[in-house]
Amino acid sequence: MDKQSTVVFRNVGQLYFPQTRVECHYSLAPGHQWSSSDWIGIFEMGWSSLKQYHTYTWALVPEGYAKGTCVDCCANFQASYLPRPSAAEFQFVYVNKMGTVCAWSRPFTFSAPKPLEELETLKEDQEEEDGEEELLLVVPRAQLLQSQLEESLKRQADLQRSFERANKEAERERESSKRARVEWESERDAMKEEITELRGNVRHSCELLKKLEGKHQDVKYSEENLNSELSQLLAEKAENQQLARDLEENIKALTDRETEANKELERLKERVKKMSSQMKHDEEQRKALQVETEASAAEVRGLQERLEAADLVSEALRRELRELGARQSHTHAELHQARLQVAQLTLQLSDQDLLLREERANSALEREAYKHAAEIDKKKLHDLSCELRKKEEWLQEERMERDNLEAELGKEKVLLSDAKRDFQELRAHLRKVQKEREEEELHKQDVVSYIHHLEQKLGIGPETKPDSFVSSCSSPDSSSEQADEASSVSARSVSSPLFPSAHREDRDEPAFGSQ
Repeated sequence: MDKQSTVVFRNVGQLYFPQTRVECHYSLAPGHQWSSSDWIGIFEMGWSSLKQYHTYTWALVPEGYAKGTCVDCCANFQASYLPRPSAAEFQFVYVNKMGTVCAWSRPFTFSAPKPLEELETLKEDQEEEDGEEELLLVVPRAQLLQSQLEESLKRQADLQRSFERANKEAERERESSKRARVEWESERDAMKEEITELRGNVRHSCELLKKLEGKHQDVKYSEENLNSELSQLLAEKAENQQLARDLEENIKALTDRETEANKELERLKERVKKMSSQMKHDEEQRKALQVETEASAAEVRGLQERLEAADLVSEALRRELRELGARQSHTHAELHQARLQVAQLTLQLSDQDLLLREERANSALEREAYKHAAEIDKKKLHDLSCELRKKEEWLQEERMERDNLEAELGKEKVLLSDAKRDFQELRAHLRKVQKEREEEELHKQDVVSYIHHLEQKLGIGPETKPDSFVSSCSSPDSSSEQADEASSVSARSVSSPLFPSAHREDRDEPAFGSQ
C-alpha cells in the first residue's frame, strides 16, 4: 500500500475481473482539503499525462464529513468501463481540483477467470412445497473472495461506526457526569451558605427578641409620660387650630384687598379707554386742522392744553399704579408671613407625628386622626396659596397691559409731536404762500402802472376809450401809426431793467386794453 501526500489507498488487489464492479477503498487524512471536484482515475503503468486515464470516477466522501477529520471512503468503477483482460498493469491515481496528483496505488491487472482452477462450489438452500432441496452454485474464486472482502469491509465499517457511536456516548456520559458533579457541588455550596445564613438569622432573631423585651419594658415605664405628653399635644392642637382659623381670616382679608385692587385696576382701564377715545378724537381734530388752516393755531393750542391734561392724567395714573405696587408688596409680605406660619405649623405637626409613632394602638389611632386633620388644613392652605399665586399672575398680566397702555400713550405723544411739526411746516408754508401773494400783488400793481403809462403815452383816457376805438376803426392810417408807436414803446419796455417780467405781461396787453 503506497502513500502520497494526505490520501492513502487501502486493500488494493493484484487482480481484478472486468466482468464485475471494482471498488476502490482509500482514506483521507485530516490535512487533506477535499473538494467535490476531486476524482480517481485508472491509469496504465508508464503514464505521463493526466489525459491518459482509461476511466475515472468522482472521489466521494460519506455523509456528515467534516473537513479536518480522518475518514474512510469508497469509489466504485462500473464493469462496462473497465479495461479488457490483458497482461498490462494499471494503478489508481487520486487527483484534486487543482489537477495535482495526491496519491497512486500499487499496480494491478485485469484478467478473465480460469475455467476450473479459479471456480468454487457453494451450497444454497431453497424452500419448496414438499420439502427442502440443496442447490450447488459454481462461482469464480475471485468473485467469491471479492464478495467476502466486501462483506468484511462492510462489517469493519459497521464496527467502526458503532465504535465511534460508543465513543460519542461515552464522551456524552462523561460530560453529563461532570455537569452533574458540578451541579451537585454548587448545590452543596448553596446549601452550606443557606445553613450559615439561617444560623445568622436565628442569632439575629434572638438578639431582636432580647431588644424587643427591653423595649417592651421601656414602653411600660414610659406609658405614663406619653399620656401626659398626649394631653399637652391635644392642648397644642387646639392652639394650632385657633391659629389656622386666624390665618384663614387673614387670607380672607387679603382676598378682599385683592378684589379692591382689581376694582381699582378696572377703573384705571376705563380711564385709559377714555384717554384712548380722547386721543382718537384729537387725531380726528388734527386731520381737520389740515383742511382749515386759519383755525389751526387755536386748535393746536387746544391740543397742547389737552396734551398737558393727558400728561397730568398719566402722571396721576402712574402715582396710582405706584400706590398699587406698594399695596401689592405689602400683600406679598403678609402672604409670606402667612406661609412662614403655615410652615412652622407643619414642622410642629411633623414633630408631633414622629413622637406619637411610638405610642400604643389607641394613641396611634388618635395620632392618625390628628394627622389627617392637619393634612386637610395643609391642603386648604395650599389651595389658598395657589389661588393667591393665580391672583399674582393676573396682577402681573394687568401690569403688562398697563405698560402696553403707557407705550400707546407714548406713541400718541409722538403722534402729537409729529402733528406739531406738521403744523409748524404748514405755518411756514402759509407764510410762504402769503409772501408769494404779496409778490403777485406788487407785480400786478407794476403791470397796472405800466398799463396806465402806456395809456398816457397813447393818449387814451378812461373817458375817451370808446372814441379811440371808433377812430381806430374809421382811420386805418392812424391806427397803423399808433400800432407802430405801441410796438416801439413795448420794445423799449421789454429792454427796460425796471420791468423784468414785462415780456410776460405783453401777451395779456389786449386783455387789459379790452377792459
